[in-house]
Amino acid sequence: MIRPAALAILVSSFLFSGCSAKESDQVAPTVTVEVATAENKAMENKVVADAILYPRDQAAITPKISAPVQKFYVDRGSKVHAGQLLAELENEDLRGAVAENQGGYQQAQAEYDTTVQKAQQDLNLAKEQMDEQQKVYESRENLFKQGAISSKEVDDARIALTQDRDQYDLAQKQHDLKAAEGQLSSAKGRSASAEAQLSYTRIVSPIDGVVTDRPVYQGEMAPSGSPILTVMDLSQIIARAHISQEEASRIKVGASATISVVRNDSEIPGKVTLVSPALDPNSTTVEIWVQAANPGERMKPGASARVSIVAETIPHAISIPADAVLTGDDGSKSVVMLDAQNNPHKQPVKTGIQDGDDIQVTEGLKANDRVVTSGAFELDKEDPDVLAKTKIQVQAPEKSGDDSK
Repeated sequence: MIRPAALAILVSSFLFSGCSAKESDQVAPTVTVEVATAENKAMENKVVADAILYPRDQAAITPKISAPVQKFYVDRGSKVHAGQLLAELENEDLRGAVAENQGGYQQAQAEYDTTVQKAQQDLNLAKEQMDEQQKVYESRENLFKQGAISSKEVDDARIALTQDRDQYDLAQKQHDLKAAEGQLSSAKGRSASAEAQLSYTRIVSPIDGVVTDRPVYQGEMAPSGSPILTVMDLSQIIARAHISQEEASRIKVGASATISVVRNDSEIPGKVTLVSPALDPNSTTVEIWVQAANPGERMKPGASARVSIVAETIPHAISIPADAVLTGDDGSKSVVMLDAQNNPHKQPVKTGIQDGDDIQVTEGLKANDRVVTSGAFELDKEDPDVLAKTKIQVQAPEKSGDDSK
């Protein structure tokens, strides 16, 4: 049997415990979050795309004639300069052709010189004869006027003068000289052609660079139309990427950019050197080139890379971490703000460009406002009345690179 005093204590305990449970249900939850402060700073709108690396310049050297390789003077990896002799093809037959044609040219030159001398002599002689006959004609014409000679003698002098003039005109035309000139030009052309054929056996580099390929062995004949050497200028590298038309419309030649090779965290600064004026017919994208210095030739042509191009710079932008922004089902944007007492409330915002992990807020925040980053998603689930009572415990963000022991 329970005594009255004990029953009173039991009832009191039950009532007290019930009241305590009701009060505990009304206690606001405590949430641990990380917080960031809105900053007024410069932000860059960047276009990021995958790319393939190419050398700044490249020469696949294909011989102009077919002949076995007599000697190579370089190997793969050899650094060369423009005009440097890289290889020679067999050329004994061409040397003989050059000697033969040079002899023909010299002979034609000698014949031309002789013809010129003879033509000049013939012209001088014809001129002297014509001038002499002119004097005879004028003299007989005067004598005829004086009645000293007959008209037949004047006519004979006129006929002789006409013949001498025709002979002089013929000498002036110098038909033999023109024929000799033609023979000389032909011989000169054959000699130049033979020398050009011989010069084609000397393979020289058209650019400064590095020999990256040498597929033919010494003594072999390169297949027709195939290169025997490839030289690349690797002092500069070009990253070629394809981007959308909308992104390309915001990029100008000369814009700052960076190139980073896949599996390599380092970035190399560069510039946009080309924005193609035409679309790729297959992908309907726009090709862009980003050129950068290649110190130590660390970046290799053919490698995959990523380019980041600055399309726009905003000198004064309100910036917060992108993971602080909450997106509603209707596409609206908001953040969870904390006041000076760490009381949370939702704040609608409008966003602009994104720069890395940061995003621009164009409306809804000002510099030094505090927003929740880690934990914002959980707070967004709370009803407004519960959110207003939620106690916030601010935790310092973890530093990247720290090792827990």
